[in-house]
Amino acid sequence: MAITYPLSLPSVSGIASVNFIARSSTGITTSPFTYQTQVFRNQGERFEADVTLAPMKRDDAEQWNSFFLKLYGQFGTFLLGDPNASTPRGSASTAPGTPVVNGASQTGDTLNIDGAPASATGYLKAGDYIQLGTGTNSRLYKVLDDADSNSSGEVALTIYPDLRSSPGDDATVVVSDAKGLFRLNTPTHQWSISQDSFYSMTFGAVEAI
Repeated sequence: MAITYPLSLPSVSGIASVNFIARSSTGITTSPFTYQTQVFRNQGERFEADVTLAPMKRDDAEQWNSFFLKLYGQFGTFLLGDPNASTPRGSASTAPGTPVVNGASQTGDTLNIDGAPASATGYLKAGDYIQLGTGTNSRLYKVLDDADSNSSGEVALTIYPDLRSSPGDDATVVVSDAKGLFRLNTPTHQWSISQDSFYSMTFGAVEAI
């Protein structure tokens, strides 16, 4: 049976800990004479993650092993989100409405959406995530400021990273269980087995841009 990417994480066992990293490409130069600095913001921005899985017995471990081997190192892709932030902190957690992109040709670190409930205070809060696209086009963004909706259900979001591409008008905006497209950060997979037959695994992931 052919493997179709992106894969979903196995539902067995669980994630013990995740170290999320937001990496931004910047350049900085310092004068050796005055120590004044110039800082440049480049376009490169991405999420990375170091994940430790909870110790597990073989039945669960082999499902994870199969998942990793199906990726063939850094070839395949999978969907990953912040497991502690699948539910928004804002009112979108209980009353999301039907959020969609409000206007084509948007770029940069702001995104205008509509379809939210009217006049919702704190519809999304700083630290919440949204997802644009599905499958291999899934992109994960973090909301940087509390955002209210106006009387027409419109919301202006400040996000990280900048939009990867301009989403289409009325494209769906996922506000719960948001995920992005990732790949392993190394071409290898390894696991260890303890004396009491518990398996341990860790892996690193980077956004597949």
